[in-house]
Amino acid sequence: MKETTIADLAKFENQAITAFYAVTGKQVRSKKDGSRYFSLILGDRTGQVDAVMWETSEAGEFAVGDVVKLRAQVCRYKEKLQLNVERIRAATRDEYDLADLVPHTERNIDELWAELNACVNSFTDSHLKALLRSFLDDAEIAAAFREAPAAKSMHHAWIGGLLEHVVSLIGICELAAKHYSVHRDLLLTGAILHDIGKLEELRWGTSFDYTIPGQLLGHITIGIGMIERKIAAIPDFPPGLRVLVEHVVLSHHGKYEYGSPKLPMIPEAVLLHYLDDMDAKMQTMQNEFGRNVASGRAAGEVTEWVRSMERPLLNTAAFLEKEKI
Repeated sequence: MKETTIADLAKFENQAITAFYAVTGKQVRSKKDGSRYFSLILGDRTGQVDAVMWETSEAGEFAVGDVVKLRAQVCRYKEKLQLNVERIRAATRDEYDLADLVPHTERNIDELWAELNACVNSFTDSHLKALLRSFLDDAEIAAAFREAPAAKSMHHAWIGGLLEHVVSLIGICELAAKHYSVHRDLLLTGAILHDIGKLEELRWGTSFDYTIPGQLLGHITIGIGMIERKIAAIPDFPPGLRVLVEHVVLSHHGKYEYGSPKLPMIPEAVLLHYLDDMDAKMQTMQNEFGRNVASGRAAGEVTEWVRSMERPLLNTAAFLEKEKI
């Protein structure tokens, strides 16, 4: 096990640590005297932390995506924990365990995969079942689906994050389909395929980033292409059903300003948009509560401003527990 995780840094405030982290961001900046310094973002399976190295002469060669060994002081800048790096170098592969450095779902991947497949096998619409089986039975797609993060840095941004997000979304879509009497299999197809393009939009390893197709096309465009290729191989797939499936995927971001090519125009598309957004926001809140504690704050305190939600947040359970004391 990795000894000094980012989540544990608050315990070492004003102390020196020696640790291994993945470099997820690196910028070379200039000081007032013209000399350079490094502004870094370092990560492990528990989170990320900002770091700065003022004297770069003590730095070996390293790049974004590398795992590094460093010596640093744990300090605080503008009320946030930060590492003041004294020495840093690229680590050799035998010095670290990759599982300690890459965020990973806490759920069991095999169990999540079984839940997803059980959902598809329960479909009554044979065409939609065939479409989804063509994805899940494709060995290359299945391997990527079991690993892919759901985002580069937002919600479910960890190995297995996309699968975890999809299975969570399936659960609330099942409830919504019963409550609103919509086309259950179409709604669930949208839940399973809405982010399928992220398998090609993102790349993952010691850090998460966008591929060139991801940068230039985006996951919605990529996903529609993947769906069209699979449908073309299914005999007699109804043209009208194809349009509905593609509309649900095309419109799931909900608004043009959020990158949605079309606005949701059918009940299943409207439901998917709101449920997808809700699942993402609820996971973002859990992430921020964990980050709040890792930064040295009490669990029942209000977080700092969360840019993605444009507000600070409060963990209700932790706050009420504190009030009992």
